[in-house]
Amino acid sequence: MNYYGNYVTRLIEELSRLPGIGGKTAQRLAFYILNMPKENVQQLAKSIIEAKENVKYCSICCNLTDQDPCSVCNNPKRNHNIIMVVEEPRDMAAYEKTKEFNGLYHILHGAISPMKDITAEDLRIKELLARLNEDTQEVILATGTSIEGETTAMYLCRLIKPLGIKVSRIANGVPVGSDLEYVDEVTLSRALEGRREM
Repeated sequence: MNYYGNYVTRLIEELSRLPGIGGKTAQRLAFYILNMPKENVQQLAKSIIEAKENVKYCSICCNLTDQDPCSVCNNPKRNHNIIMVVEEPRDMAAYEKTKEFNGLYHILHGAISPMKDITAEDLRIKELLARLNEDTQEVILATGTSIEGETTAMYLCRLIKPLGIKVSRIANGVPVGSDLEYVDEVTLSRALEGRREM
């Protein structure tokens, strides 16, 4: 039943399509937006549209960026011989907050998951392999500790090790089954320091 009229109902429906947003949260957000000053709502709408129109994938690491290459890949002070492979851009951001890693990243945009019908071909693995060359000293596999993350790490290890490049995995310390974006900086730092060769 349409309790609030067509416009509010449509807003709630659109918000509920976002991941992790159920009906009640969508309703709460819709009412919050409706009570915001008009200028703030316009700024929110403008920032969403600008992000959609201007954000693209970095041609090197596949991170989301508004410049190509991204600021990390374009930074000459970083160690371009070490690449950390993560599942999502938010995982890279989590490691950047630790200020412990000075190499480059590669974002896969997911993990191998037969249950979700995600295969290796659906990930940015071809782009990773194309980046590897004689200057690449190490690839750190920092995928999640879930079954999907471990499967992805093992798959990548089998592809990269024959190339003669050192392959390491982040150490335990990151809780099993957790998303890296929710792990504190100290735990991430220790996991990075305690990585092991695969």
